Amino acid sequence: MAGSDKRKQSLYFPEDMLKEIQAEATRQDRSLSWIVQKAWKIARKEISKYPSINDAGDDFVDDDDDDA
Repeated sequence: MAGSDKRKQSLYFPEDMLKEIQAEATRQDRSLSWIVQKAWKIARKEISKYPSINDAGDDFVDDDDDDA
């Protein structure tokens, strides 16, 4: 990434998700930031297929809510 912008940002994750990310970062000997950035790069094409909040009708279902 040429001229990398390194702005600081706080992100909040559910505790169990954060533990999983931390475990993967440890396993790969990488930073949490690196893991999240790679995950975003891998997932962004799929995430862009999701309707925006303004496009979602009553039939929108949050498939990622594993706690339900």
